[in-house]
Amino acid sequence: MPNPSAHIIAAIERPDEPALIAIPIHSGQEPELARHRHSRGQLFSIENGLLVIHTSRGNWLMPPGMAGWIPPGTWHSAQWYGPTNGWSVYVSARACERLPAEARVVRMSRVLEAIVERATDWEPGAPLSPPQARLAEVAIDELQGAEEELALRLPMPRERQLATIARALLADPADARSMGALASWAGISERSLTRHFKQETGMTFVHWRQQAKLARALELLSEGEPVGNVAFALGYESVSAFIAMFKRFLGTTPAQYMTGRRLTGASARR
Repeated sequence: MPNPSAHIIAAIERPDEPALIAIPIHSGQEPELARHRHSRGQLFSIENGLLVIHTSRGNWLMPPGMAGWIPPGTWHSAQWYGPTNGWSVYVSARACERLPAEARVVRMSRVLEAIVERATDWEPGAPLSPPQARLAEVAIDELQGAEEELALRLPMPRERQLATIARALLADPADARSMGALASWAGISERSLTRHFKQETGMTFVHWRQQAKLARALELLSEGEPVGNVAFALGYESVSAFIAMFKRFLGTTPAQYMTGRRLTGASARR
């Protein structure tokens, strides 16, 4: 997700800025992007591979068929997994007033996808023609009403002991220690872990742990790792158990994901 060139940044800062600036992106140009922020909102999606966005609130996973939204001024970094192509759209601050104030991953509508694909052919930073401006308004309306995909976010707790446990599980998703053992290791009671983890992340510890495994699974699959290897790397005793978890959260099997198909079906929400 390379930064826009200098002339695009200048265009972004003009008072008469266009509502949308769309730019194709390629993972080969910059496999990892350092922490930064934009004066505009940013919308992005990919056609293959995986893009992970990191913010102070957690991680946001971007497989094909989804769109990521970063509000203006939000510090974030990005990392690619596997060969990836797609696009990034910078949305004017004026238009962002109608859009979510927090980062999220949303399901792509065909309408939004088609408009953004068209917008990548527009001259970056140039004033929009009346037809282009109308399409930009429709794209913003589509984004405003897009359904959030909760299974692709991994919020991070901020309390020190909880964060220590979360980082340990991200570093080793196959860690088989029980909740009680992890709580004891971090110097917190199991009861406090249960209560405060839900308060800080909005999900139970057990649910968060499963999503941490899902996040690592998507990274490994996007790098071409076989499904069986991924299952055992995450600590599953059988491939079928891993596939069941994957399908429960994303509505598709790992094999279907690896072929680059869109995620289908409702994800499990708890």
